[in-house]
Amino acid sequence: MNQTTTGASPRPPELRLASGLMQRLRADLVDDAFAYRPLAPLRVDGPLIRRLPRWIRPKAVYLPHAFVAVTAFLVACLATAQSTFSGPPLEYAIMGVLAAAPVLMTLVRPVGAFWSMLAVTTVLSLFVDRSLIWPWSPSTFLGHLAVVTFVALRLRPRAAGWMWLITVLYGVTLPLMLGQGLGSATMAFFSGVSLLVVTVRNTRREARAEVSAQQVVTAFERDRRTLLEERTTIARELHDVVAHHMSVVAIQAEAAPYRVKNPPPELEAAFLTIRENAVAALTELRRVLGVVRSADYEAPDAPQPTLASLDGLLTNVREAGLSVDKTVTGAVRELPQGVELSAYRIIQEALSNSLRHAPGAPAGVEVSYVLGGLGIRVVNGPAVGDVPPSPGAGHGITGMRERVAMLEGEMTAEATDAGGYEVSVFLPVRGLVKGDEGSV
Repeated sequence: MNQTTTGASPRPPELRLASGLMQRLRADLVDDAFAYRPLAPLRVDGPLIRRLPRWIRPKAVYLPHAFVAVTAFLVACLATAQSTFSGPPLEYAIMGVLAAAPVLMTLVRPVGAFWSMLAVTTVLSLFVDRSLIWPWSPSTFLGHLAVVTFVALRLRPRAAGWMWLITVLYGVTLPLMLGQGLGSATMAFFSGVSLLVVTVRNTRREARAEVSAQQVVTAFERDRRTLLEERTTIARELHDVVAHHMSVVAIQAEAAPYRVKNPPPELEAAFLTIRENAVAALTELRRVLGVVRSADYEAPDAPQPTLASLDGLLTNVREAGLSVDKTVTGAVRELPQGVELSAYRIIQEALSNSLRHAPGAPAGVEVSYVLGGLGIRVVNGPAVGDVPPSPGAGHGITGMRERVAMLEGEMTAEATDAGGYEVSVFLPVRGLVKGDEGSV
């Protein structure tokens, strides 16, 4: 039984290979052939320029441009000297300009300069002796060698192979079409040697660039690994020093009421508060150590404190001996997590400063929900009694300012006329949280 298949048959491998080669040729020498690609100057700190006197370095970076210009001048001189065209001097000058133009063109449009050189060679071959290297004359021979070399220096190695192949085909096809002898062998040899040298140079330069890039990546990874090792060491030492003592405090606070016969309720409550604070400090310490130990730290599953936890914080500081009142104004609503956490931490730090620096003084916390964000005001009076203030490291205000700056807010912290201290903060909210439209 015969079976028929529908659809186009697959292309032969030879056709696919030829199609692939043509696509590569178009990508290298046809697409955007006349695109503007100016030749960049040399680096001032390059291996050649840095050996020159300092006063000449700014001008020496244009040595490649000067070399191209000198080559174009020599090509123009050869074009006028070797021409057999008899005409006025102006026409000789035009022929010189035509021969030199593709060489100068390599400075701005390198691929277009290659095709322009082939066109100029075709035109000028009509006005020169048909010598052994025809269709090239001495001027176009030098110009073509210069163009393919300058262009190959700026393109990938594959483009150099295409230019050599096109040069050979051009040198064979044009004499055969005009019934002349083959003169492409000389050009094929010299252009092949030139392009081979340039290709080897470009390949070595690319290899050095890849090695340098790999060395940079390796050095970065080594520094990163060293940093993580140092951070792990710091975290281990911090855990050994702080966590041990906080654990001892929590255990002793839990066992202390049992060491006293019939302890008063106030004493039991005080020890309970000490234990809860120690356990909370251990939890925070473990979270911070997680950040220090790893660069890819993931947040813990336990929720971060927000303004909804503010009552618990105030209860805690009241049990520690601080008389504090809370005032909330405006429509209470849910705010972004970063604003909620920063507001909680700022109030926590401000109340801790009141406990340390103004023992026995009353304090007040005011939270204001406004249209553009959240306002916070924590104020305390002067110290009361004979209890001396506790010395601090001075990082509390700095930490609050960093949190406010992170959220692009505003903060003032200054002494009051009554002898106390006031911290005022405004945290902007860039947009409403989902479900918040009805509360504003």
